[in-house]
Parts: sequence; C-alpha cells; structure tokens
Amino acid sequence: MKKLFFVFGAIALMCVACKSDEQKLEEKVESYLSQMTLEEKTGIIHAQSKFSSAGVPRLGIPELWTDDGPHGVRPETMWDAWTAAGQTNDSVTVYPSLTCLAATWNRDMADLYGRSVGAEARYRGKDVLLGPGVNIMRTPLCGRNFEYMGEDPYLAGEICAPYIRGVQSNGVAACVKHYCLNNQEFKRHNVNVTIDDRALYEIYLPAFEKAVKEGHVWSVMGSYNLYKGVHCCHNDITINKILKGEWGFDGALISDWGGVHNTDEAIANGTDLEFGTGTNGVDTNVENAYDYYYLARPYLNKLRSGEVDQTQLDDKCRRVLRLMLRTGMNGKEYYGSMNSPQHSADALAIAREGIVLLKNDNAVLPVSADARKIVVLGENAIKPMAVGGSSSSLKARYELSPLEGIKAAFPDAEVVYERAYQGEPTIKGYNYSLYDLTDPRTPEQMLADALAAVQDADYVIFFGGLNKAKYQDCEGRDRQDYALPYGQDTVVEALAAVRSDLVYVNVSGSPVAMPWIDKVPAALQAWYLGSETGNAIADVLAGKVNPSGKLPFTFPVSLGDCPIRTELQYPGIAPEEEKGIWEQEYTEGIYVGYRWYEAQNIKPLFAFGHGLSYTTFEYGEAKLSSKRFHGNGVTVSVSVTNTGKVAGAEVVQVYVSDLEASVDRPVKELKGFAKVYLEPGQTKTVKVELDKRAFSFFDAARHEWVAEDGDFDILVGAASDDIRTSVRLTL
Repeated sequence: MKKLFFVFGAIALMCVACKSDEQKLEEKVESYLSQMTLEEKTGIIHAQSKFSSAGVPRLGIPELWTDDGPHGVRPETMWDAWTAAGQTNDSVTVYPSLTCLAATWNRDMADLYGRSVGAEARYRGKDVLLGPGVNIMRTPLCGRNFEYMGEDPYLAGEICAPYIRGVQSNGVAACVKHYCLNNQEFKRHNVNVTIDDRALYEIYLPAFEKAVKEGHVWSVMGSYNLYKGVHCCHNDITINKILKGEWGFDGALISDWGGVHNTDEAIANGTDLEFGTGTNGVDTNVENAYDYYYLARPYLNKLRSGEVDQTQLDDKCRRVLRLMLRTGMNGKEYYGSMNSPQHSADALAIAREGIVLLKNDNAVLPVSADARKIVVLGENAIKPMAVGGSSSSLKARYELSPLEGIKAAFPDAEVVYERAYQGEPTIKGYNYSLYDLTDPRTPEQMLADALAAVQDADYVIFFGGLNKAKYQDCEGRDRQDYALPYGQDTVVEALAAVRSDLVYVNVSGSPVAMPWIDKVPAALQAWYLGSETGNAIADVLAGKVNPSGKLPFTFPVSLGDCPIRTELQYPGIAPEEEKGIWEQEYTEGIYVGYRWYEAQNIKPLFAFGHGLSYTTFEYGEAKLSSKRFHGNGVTVSVSVTNTGKVAGAEVVQVYVSDLEASVDRPVKELKGFAKVYLEPGQTKTVKVELDKRAFSFFDAARHEWVAEDGDFDILVGAASDDIRTSVRLTL
C-alpha cells in the first residue's frame, strides 16, 4: 500500500512538473486575481506616473515601468512631467532607425537589434519597451516614417517579429505600435479613417498580425486616430474582434499617451492599460491626478454602483498581470547590460548592413585609400541625430558624426569640411540646448566657400537630407514639402556643376525629391544610424564594407506621382468646428507604394527593394519544388553567383503575380526574401518557402483569405523593378 501511494505521489509530482510554462503562468494570474480587491484591480490598469503603473504591494506585485523606444531607451523624465529628470546615468547606445533595420532585409539583424536594445531596457529596469512601430508608409510626408519599417506589409512583418522576440528574450515586453491606421501625424488625434476591409487586411494589419502570431508580442499600443468613428485605443472592431478575437492576442492593449477619451468605450472595447490621459499629474486634480483617468475613479464608481460588473475588469487585470508575470515578475534573473562594447558593435553591424547604395555610375565609390584630399560638405555631416524626433529622441553616450568617421577612416588624407548650408542653428533636447551650430556666414558665402574648397579635391562628399527637426522626420508633425529643406537643392546643383564626380549621402528616414540626381553619379541612403553613424558610413564609403541594403520603400520622383492625390485622402477634410473630427478616406485601397507605381506605370526615382553593390550578382533559373500547388506550400529555389571581385551580400526577392483573378490585384506582391553572402566567384542556392497566404487576397464579403485556382508567376529578382528570373505555378 505504501509502495502504491509512493507511485501515485510520484505521478502527481510528474504531472505538476510537466505543466507548461503558460499553464503555470495562468495559475499565477488567477491566484493573484482572486486575492485582489476592487480598488487594487482598478489601480493596476491605469498610470500612476508618466511612464509607470501601480502594483499591489500587499501581494508583492511590483510597479510596471515602460519607456519609449524603439531605437534606444529614452532618458528618464520627472514623475509627473515631461521634463528631463537630469540623471547622469541614463545615456545609452543609440541604434539605427527602424527604416534602416528594414533596409537590411535581414531577420537575423532584427533579432540582434531586439536582443541588444532589450538588454539596455532590462538594465535600466524597464518592463515594457514602447516599440517597434510597424505602420505602413502611406505617404512620404508622414512625420514618423523613420520609426517604421517601410511600405510593404510582408517585409514589415518579417522584420518586426524577430525584433520582438529578441527584445522579449530579456524579460522585457515589446509593445508593437501604433495599432492601427496611424499613417500620418497631422491631426492624429482627430482624423477618422474610412477604409475598405480588403485594404485594411491586406496592407495595414498584416505586420501587426505577424507581431502577434509569430513575434508573440506581450503588449500592443493603440493609436490616436479613429476608425469608423471610434478611437483606436478603445475600438471594438480592431481590438476585441480582430486583435483579441481573430488573432488570439492574450497580452495587454496599452493606450497611447492620452489616447483614451471615454470611460464606457474603454471598459467595453478592450483598453487594458491607460497611460497619459489629460493631466501632467501636478497642475490638475492635485489630490491625486491619476485617480481621474477614465479607467480609474470613474470606472471604480461604476463598479461600486453596479452600473457595470467585473467581467471586463477581470479580463483587463488578467492581461496586465500576465504582462507583469512575463516581465518583472517572471522569476528569472535578467540583468541586462548598457553601453557595452558589444552593443556598440551591434549598432555598427546593423547600420552598415542597412546603408543603401542608390547609384554608383563609373564606380565613383568606394573612395580610394590613396585619396589625398577629401572635402566633406553639408550640415548633416556634423549634426547629432540622436536628439530630435520627439518621443524617440535619445541621450547618446556618444554619437560619431560622419565627418569624424571619414577622418578616422582616411588618416593620411587631408579632410576638409565646409558647412555649405545652414539648417538648424541650435539643437534642443530634454528642455535645454545641447548643441549650438550657428554659422555667422550668409547662405551665399557658405556656398561660395564650399565651391572654392572642392576645386582640387580627390573626392567631394555632400551630406544632406532631413534632420528630425519639426516638420521633417518628427513625431507630431508631418513634412510640409517633399523637397529637401534649407535650400539644399541649390547647393547640390552648384556643386554638381563643378564636380562631375560628386557623392551625395542622404540622411533621412523618408524618401526625398532629388531633381538633380542625373547630374550626381553616386548616392547613398544613410538613414539615422545612431551611435556608430560615422564609422558605418565611412566603412561603406571606403569599401571596407560592401553595401547590401535594399530600400524598404519607393522613392517617387515627385509628390504628384504618389497615390495620395486628393484632400480627402490626405490630410482629410476639415470639420466645421475647430476641434471636430477630420474625415479621411483611403480611396487608393490596396494600391500603396510599389503596388501603385506599377499599376499606374509610373517610373519611380528608386524602386522598392532597390540597392546596389560594389560587386555584381548573376541569377540562375528559378525552380519550384512542384509546378502545382495543393495547399501544403511550395519552395522556390534559385542559384546566385557573385561575379565580381569582392565579397558581398544579395537580397533575393520573391514576388507573386496572379495572372487571372476575380478581383483586381496588384501587378506583383512581395511574398518572400532571403539574404545570401557570397565570396567572389562563389555560388549558392537560395530557397524561399511560399504558403497558401502568399497567393491569397482578402475577400471582404466572406471575411476570409481566398486563394483562387489558376496560374501564378513567381518572380525572382534584385528589386521590384529588377526581376531576373520567373517560373509559373498552377494552384
């Protein structure tokens, strides 16, 4: 009998041991929830400071701490105000912008990025890193394009998922944002988006869906805008029906700061954690400002009066507790690290791989090691870029400028710098002036000095573009023009007239107009590259690194070429009352980015997926694992050979074209890619898997993804406008 009891006891212990981590987590959630009072439950679902929410000290539940990302961990602010806390230990490694990460077309780089920035967040004691951003670049004018991952939903999803997993490997939750349809900054709190379901599901939701289903993201941030007349931080359709219903998201829906507007909607429509609403915590409701949040005392009063029951409250608390137990309460020892040599190396690796060689006529680049005199021009060669852009503004421990990088890369050359144009005279961050870039010269004198300096130079390199100032790449404000600011076009035209070998380096997170591009033989897209900016750019210019980045969005020739052509499309129709709702319709539907330009036969300045190399690649014939698709997936394979003299990497892009469909479909759509590294003369076979979704469109009437029988062309190439080989598949 004792032996039998021992056997049953052992089995019971084994059953406990074999419980999954998720089962154990859910048991803990229910245990904590069962012990919490009504006041404690409502206390954990809204902010207690600018960036934290309360815990339950009685039960050992700690506070939840969030901080802005996604390019690094934001410096500390005061408890109740946006003012900098003035700490001396919150300078961080600054990583490249997410447009740069997307330009790597490298899932491993996305994982590295997430693990590295997540370690810095863990070291700083953060539970939630507010990023990544995956909103689609609908217009080049959107002020936050630099924080996102381009114009294509497949690419954005493939890059964001490993980034999320990397961040969360540190016990820090990623918070994918801004869900959803937040594709402009102008009137972002008041614009009501009207969009058909097909465009919503095919273009604007897939990256979020992949973040949930493949990234297994622990939190999602609602957006400011409205959809179908309801704000997206408490929208029944997008949150309850799609995010939590169709996709099975079990984490917490966090409001954007000040994104909640109504207690009843927040209760019913899925808001789990309210931040930043209507107070700075000091000037208003000084008794306890945070008690007046929509999900605080107003919600508690409704619960006490019986106007609402605890069903929704318990669901919100479960989700917040789940978030806490996955982060600060997970019981694992995550120490993190900050500003380590490894993090600098990570930032440098990502920056190098994201730089895009746009043009290189006559092999002007790379710069010869024998160069005697290099003239560097432009404000962006010296301007710090970590500061600026609003919420993603960072306090860098160091930030190497392009000028510093070039001087270090060419120690034997005379490196001369000329400003050439005046942009922002001072740079402000954290409520005090950080840099004074005032130049007493007139624009005419600066240009004259620049022209004089380049006469006898071996190389002339101009750094232009945008700079994260207001109305450029910056949260809260859209760009007002597609042209380069500060008269840069005039400067480039003048330089190109005297130097036919001019190298142009564009620093931006969005496409810009380049009316002079035919006169400039070499151009790089350099993004905002973070702490290692100077080293990354210099390594590519010098040929130490062979550029392998590809554009994650299209560069149109002009704004008039873009799909957004009416006021109703953008910025929306103004209401009669000052603070009313702006109405906006996405009448372009699924035709965003390259889908639009190809459908309209409009030749862009630089196409989606474009990016050159210092070597050349030859593609073999595309082949399929089966010429007929029966629903289990198909493998596309192609051989790629490095036919040049230097090692390099190529991004093999796979597009799908539906030859005959019952609905209007794009000319082609990106459905797969792989990056391959090759030594000179080396050949490798690249394989890309395509599933049923790759051939499907969203049928709004049936509310499901549909893949119709028929023939499809599988197009394989180096860019959307550079298809090298194709093969036909029958579904």
